[in-house]
Formats: sequence, structure tokens, C-alpha cells
Amino acid sequence: MSVSRRDFLERSAALAAAGFIPRLPDGGFLPGPAAPVDVGSGVFRGRPVVISSANGIRGVKVAFDKMANGEDPLDAAIAGVNIEELDPNNQSVGFGGLPNEEGIVQLDASCMHGPTRRAGSVGCIEDIATPSLVAKAVMDYTDHIMLVGPGAKKFALAMGFKEQNLLTEKSRQDWMRWKSRLNKNDAWLDHDEDIKIKFTTGTINMNAVTSAGDIGSVTTTSGMSWKISGRVGDSPIIGAGQYCDNTVGAAGSTGRGEANIKVCGAFLAVEFMRQGMTPEQSLLQVVERVIAMTEKRLLDERGRPYFDLDFYAVTKDGRYAGVSCFEGSRFAVCDEQGARLETSAYLFKASERPKARAN
Repeated sequence: MSVSRRDFLERSAALAAAGFIPRLPDGGFLPGPAAPVDVGSGVFRGRPVVISSANGIRGVKVAFDKMANGEDPLDAAIAGVNIEELDPNNQSVGFGGLPNEEGIVQLDASCMHGPTRRAGSVGCIEDIATPSLVAKAVMDYTDHIMLVGPGAKKFALAMGFKEQNLLTEKSRQDWMRWKSRLNKNDAWLDHDEDIKIKFTTGTINMNAVTSAGDIGSVTTTSGMSWKISGRVGDSPIIGAGQYCDNTVGAAGSTGRGEANIKVCGAFLAVEFMRQGMTPEQSLLQVVERVIAMTEKRLLDERGRPYFDLDFYAVTKDGRYAGVSCFEGSRFAVCDEQGARLETSAYLFKASERPKARAN
């Protein structure tokens, strides 16, 4: 069944409210659960689970419930991250995200669909609150994988997404506080006792696997606060911010994207799992590789990083893990036991975290 752009607009009038766009691997709408995967002599049956960064604690429950009702894992995961993209109080993604140095909110997102081996991505998109959905539309409706900047926005508007100002008053005030500290000779008054400058590399990554072993992954972010206009981190980079392979599993990350891009962390984690490592072993290996590839200015004298970086991974059969550079991180998970936060494995103890960041 072919689907025209008009059909898409009519069926997607409430994209954000509905929480997902139907996937179109062959040009048609395919409602209902994914087909079981035949592996050798029999049908694959695994353990359905959704994992994400800790800020996805509300979303993992939404995603899991959608999968339980037969929805596609990528649609479910995107519905989960939409909750945070549309929440103005979450200043690390979507609406209300902290802006770049010019006071403009620029968003990045990417997604992958295991069963069809397809992917979509957008970078530096402005005025669209749900870049995860735009990334999926790129995947579903184009022969491309990544659209950026004005082109990504133009595409989103053509697909029926609504334009809106993403800079909330709360985020604008935080930007003004940061801006006031840039030059001691400017006309702004410094008030050390009551001005606290926010810095964030916050992101949300979510990975979902059905009982049939079908996988979807998505990462979305407003990126590093006060970044140079046009900066792109790892979130929209397939293989860095997220990656999934329906024969193995999925992985993703949050934190300093510049450190992760250089090792293609999500792809590397999936490849380690392909070799037989557990999710936790795979992610610990990735973190070690990240640090090995980090320039000296970002490490203390003991080789400990000044930055934060967290990874999340799940296998086709439902095993999962979260790993951080330092002790103390948590991640969100939802399975048949419900949604909860679990403690991440780590490479270094909290006491080993550097006291100050590098310039």
C-alpha cells in the first residue's frame, strides 16, 4: 500500500501527542507486532526490555507498555524519549534545552531500526521540538540517513512537523547568566553569591528489544550547553551516539560526545557483544578505549578524565547493562518487573574523580 505525503500528514497530525510515526520499511504502514525471528530450528523468544539513561525513567515504562501491546520497538523507544523532548523542565533535550553560545536551541537526534537495518539522523535542527521523530521520518521517507541545519528543518516542515520557539524563559535566563560571565570588562555585574552557571552535556538514549528479539534504538539531545553554533556531538552520529544490530543488540551513550565520536562507542560495544562479551564487559572495554584515545588536556595526572560519559547496552535476548567512567551513575530499565533505576558499573571509584575540570 503506497502512502502519499498527504496521507502521512493526515495520519500524523498529532505526531508528538501520539508519540510515534508508523514505520514504513517497504512504503506501507505495518501495524501490529514484529514477526518472530526464526533462528535455526525454532522461533526466537527472548526477554523484552527497555533501557535508557536515568532521565528516561518515565519513558522506559511508556516504551515497554507499547511493546507489550504489539508496537514496533523503535516506535516504542521514540515514544519514550518524546516525553523528555516535550518537557520544558528537561533542559538537555528538545523544548527548553539549553541553547548554544548565540542563545539558539539546536537539537540533534538519531535512530536505528534493527529488523529493517535502516537508520535516520538530524543535526543542528532548530524550532522542532521532537528531533527523534524527524530522524525517523528521514529514515522512513528518504534515501538518506542524515539531514542537518536548515535542510533538516525544511524537511521537517514539509513532513508536517510544527515550528515553535524552543527557548523557554528558564533556559534564556540561564543563557543570560552564562553570557554575563564571558568578559570581566563588560557591562554586566557579577554576583558570585547568587549566580550559578549551568553546564550540561545531558542527553537521552533509549534502546528497546521485543520478546521476538527485534531491536530499536534512539538518542536525542540539545547538546553541550553554550556550544559553538553548528557544533554536533555524538548523538546524531550512527555508531557513536547509538547503534543497533538485530542479530546482536544495541548500545548508546550520554555525556561528552567529542570523546565518544573518536571510538564509535556504540558500534564498538555492539561488536564486542557480537564476540561474546556481556553488555557490562563490552561497555567497560569501550570506556577504557575512550580514555586511551583522550588527549592529555582532558585527563588528570593519573589518567582520569575530567568529563563524564555513560554507556548503555542491551542484547537480543534481553540482557542489559549501564556503565560509567565514575562510580555513582544510574540508568533506567523497564521489563516485566516494572520501571526502575539501577546502578551502573564503573571504571573508577567516586574518590578518583578529578576535583577540577580542564580548561
